[in-house]
Amino acid sequence: MNSVLGLDTSNYTTSAAVCFSDGTVHHAKKLLLVKKGEKGLRQSDAVFHHVNQLPEVFAQAAKNLAQMPIAVGVSAKPRDEIGSYMPCFNVGVSFGKTVAQLLNVPCYEFSHQAGHVVAALYSAQKLDLLSQKFLAFHISGGTTEALLVTPDTNKVIKTQIVAKTLDLNAGQLIDRIGIMLGQEFPAGASLEKLALNCNDNFKITPTLKGCDCCLSGIENLCAKMKLEQQDDEKIARFCIEYVGATLEKMCENLLVICGHLPVVFAGGVMSNSIIKKRLKARFNAIFGEPAFSSDNAVGISVLTAIKVGELR
Repeated sequence: MNSVLGLDTSNYTTSAAVCFSDGTVHHAKKLLLVKKGEKGLRQSDAVFHHVNQLPEVFAQAAKNLAQMPIAVGVSAKPRDEIGSYMPCFNVGVSFGKTVAQLLNVPCYEFSHQAGHVVAALYSAQKLDLLSQKFLAFHISGGTTEALLVTPDTNKVIKTQIVAKTLDLNAGQLIDRIGIMLGQEFPAGASLEKLALNCNDNFKITPTLKGCDCCLSGIENLCAKMKLEQQDDEKIARFCIEYVGATLEKMCENLLVICGHLPVVFAGGVMSNSIIKKRLKARFNAIFGEPAFSSDNAVGISVLTAIKVGELR
């Protein structure tokens, strides 16, 4: 059975995946080490960790292969925009090109963002959407953007940013509030656990400029709640509900402009059950499973398989 290899070296996760022609995927990943109390990594540190971790992660994803992959795909940049660049992706690109040259197979470059969207569709068994126009939200620590996605003969899909954050990213905000409440980075899962212990209702008015959002004010409000010695569970719930309300309003405004389109939510923040419940009920939206929402190479491997005609 033919297979392809996908690699993704984002700012916080080293990932590899093998996609087979029957649609099954073997994947592995490993988080980059962030010291306790720190809010993230410098790019130089991320590159260092990827160089050390990628051989191990690659070996885990590729074990028990009966034959070598017929193509390699890599995340080459954060998004499809001109000028989009992060040094950490160079590790995966270099490794992937080396493997491709050794095997004498093609190496295709995609964006990390496209990989997230396709990973969500793959896990939701909705790859058929790739043949039509749809709206996709990529919500993570490094990105809070809405994309108009259309089919593309060269890259499989073409993404156009139609809305974005004007300050903090949603995952960045959640991590900051989590650390403020004594949680470790990344704080998404632990903040959600705190929030689930609070059933308070909040009056929330999201801050939007057109379809773009502003999230920095939430950090100030949460800091004020902490100074007032309000419960950590309440602060966590307020933060998450505010993010959910903001995404809901962005989506509502975009559907007025773009027309009735299928909506997909991808990225690590979209594994949050509170936000997912809110948006799914409102828009009947498509979500990836949690394992396919955080950074991974599954989407890149699936894109590569579609590119070479192994998947349709």
